[in-house]
Amino acid sequence: MNAIYPSLRDRVVIVTGGASGIGEKIVDAFARQGAQVVFLDIQDEAARAVIENNRANGHSAPTYYHCDVTDIAELRDCANKAMTLFGTIDVLVNNAGHDQRHTIESVTPESWDQYIAVNLRHQFFLTQAVLPAMKKAQRGSIINMSSISWVIPSTGLPVYIAAKAAIVGLTRTLAHELGPDNIRVNAVLPGAIQTERQKRLWLTDEYIAEVLKNQALKRMILPEDVANLVLFLAADDSSAITNQSYVIDGGWV
Repeated sequence: MNAIYPSLRDRVVIVTGGASGIGEKIVDAFARQGAQVVFLDIQDEAARAVIENNRANGHSAPTYYHCDVTDIAELRDCANKAMTLFGTIDVLVNNAGHDQRHTIESVTPESWDQYIAVNLRHQFFLTQAVLPAMKKAQRGSIINMSSISWVIPSTGLPVYIAAKAAIVGLTRTLAHELGPDNIRVNAVLPGAIQTERQKRLWLTDEYIAEVLKNQALKRMILPEDVANLVLFLAADDSSAITNQSYVIDGGWV
């Protein structure tokens, strides 16, 4: 049975990368709470399915904006549209990212910039864009999606891992800068999450066996598990929590 957070009803929530994977389940979780959800993505067909599934389940239908988060002008425009439509922003979930594998030798200055743009840069600039609304309301919860990849550490995607480590540092400084305005900032560090994309690309039987060997809990962690943690960090129930990084990995690290 899912927890109910009364404080999330009618709260305005932005979720990046909300059309699939962890982001999709975060959108669904907020919609079940009766929040006003805006999600950004570039996967239009998948986004339409998210909207229709929520309508079919009797939940609040989320609002979708097509947005390439690496395009900062487009990102800011989407934030402004959401603030115009709903009047404020209460919660921001910086979820979008892309764990494309790459070798040290293959990285160029151009690909470095692209990996950073899709995994780190937008988290700062979308936060910057919603701050006027949060400061005016004197409240807000910002949740930045990092990863345990830099803690393990992982190999085979060094720039992605650098970005995910940087998100924790960004979270900590933002928490202290924004705390006086009652804006909380926390990070979530998922482990090996059983999304459809991960199952399609990386979760072979051999890798699943490795994951379960390393985890304390001998089951795969689901996107819904991550969404449940995000809900708590967004709700008033966690009103005294900021500047923290929450690992959700079944006890791997």
